[in-house]
Amino acid sequence: MHRGLVHALAWTLATGAAVTLSWWGVHTVMSGTAYDPPLAVPLTTQPLSSSTHRAAAPPPGPATDAPSPSAASPSASPSPSASAAKPPPKAAPPSPGPDGGQGGGDPGRVKAYPVTGGRVVFDLGASSAELVSATPDAGWQMQVWKQPYWIRVTFTKAGREMSVFCTWNGHPPMVETYEG
Repeated sequence: MHRGLVHALAWTLATGAAVTLSWWGVHTVMSGTAYDPPLAVPLTTQPLSSSTHRAAAPPPGPATDAPSPSAASPSASPSPSASAAKPPPKAAPPSPGPDGGQGGGDPGRVKAYPVTGGRVVFDLGASSAELVSATPDAGWQMQVWKQPYWIRVTFTKAGREMSVFCTWNGHPPMVETYEG
């Protein structure tokens, strides 16, 4: 009887150690991939690139009390009632670089993809892409994964899953949707 209790205690300790080690490993990997959803920014009719969009200086003129898309931070977002009260400010086109181009980045185009469960907006350049915003519909959950050559946004609700993939590994950015 004493021997059986020793075996049960050893099995319990080994199982607890294995579960703890597994949880720690999964937690470490997952903590680097999931994050708060990005803020939505107003779309413009001018093509934007990620480098010129961030580096463009604000145009001279009267200041507005609404933040510009590049000045928005994840911790500060306007309330829905405040953003519905006045239209978003028009973004100024990026200033051309010294060679007449739009700086050193990929000139891109901002394109929205409305899908079941939400809406995803990408800035698609010639050889890369950047996530502009991802907004889930009411009741839907969202996860975003970013890697050097792809971005995945997944909306889930009650066992339904809708994924939007943007890939650009050796080819121009391509967006695909999958429902699972």
